[in-house]
Amino acid sequence: MAAAPALAGDNTRVATLDWTLAETLVALSEPPEAVAQVEDYHSWVGEPRLPSDVSDIGLRSQPNVELLAHLAPVNILISPMFSRLAPRLERIGAVDIKELYTPQVDTWSQILLLTRELGAAYSRQDEAEALIAATEARFETLRQALPEEMPPLLVVQFMDERHVRVFGEHGLFQAVLDRLGLENAWRGETNAWGFSLVGLEALLHLEVRLVVVEPYPVGIEEKLATSALWRHQPSVRDGSMITLPPVWSFGALPSAQRFAELLTSALAPSQD
Repeated sequence: MAAAPALAGDNTRVATLDWTLAETLVALSEPPEAVAQVEDYHSWVGEPRLPSDVSDIGLRSQPNVELLAHLAPVNILISPMFSRLAPRLERIGAVDIKELYTPQVDTWSQILLLTRELGAAYSRQDEAEALIAATEARFETLRQALPEEMPPLLVVQFMDERHVRVFGEHGLFQAVLDRLGLENAWRGETNAWGFSLVGLEALLHLEVRLVVVEPYPVGIEEKLATSALWRHQPSVRDGSMITLPPVWSFGALPSAQRFAELLTSALAPSQD
């Protein structure tokens, strides 16, 4: 359900429930007027930061429709996850559903398409092409900065003290690893978002370098410090585990570059 692009002059009157769309609009110098769960966006996405004057429209799954109606955005951008909200939101502004992370389509190609679609919708075509070119050029620089011999990596994010998301095929992190020439140790199946949910015992005997992406759920770091199960994992035991600041694992180009920058800095600390 795609709405007509916003008219020139109305471009800033955009609201979105989706953080991937929000980060991309910020990167295109066309930040939305309103975003759902602004504080959580900064906790999970990290960068790019939302402008300080962006309105918080409540939960992604249950936005404040009264506030939205007051803001009167021209366009409301959502992902298919929130498509059930479309009938209510259409009473306020034109709803545009942007799809990303569908298994039958190459993830990187989808990210580029999304970037160009948003650029075209908000008269930011030049910015979209510049963002794509700059990201790909930066990836090449980062790839060359990495050591030639690197062990397989296993990228995880904690859900609770005994379960993690392990990222692999179809996901943003896999797309970045591919472009950096790094090997992902995870060969298991993944969902449409590019991860598997597994227990810690599945990691116990994997001779890989762990990459843990924050944030940790509240209290989990303390529990892991005393967990014999966790401390038995080879990468934890030998001290090679890497911990990265938050990166939005379901993001687009801004999150892809953030992950690449943070990971390369951890693997090759001397890189510029």
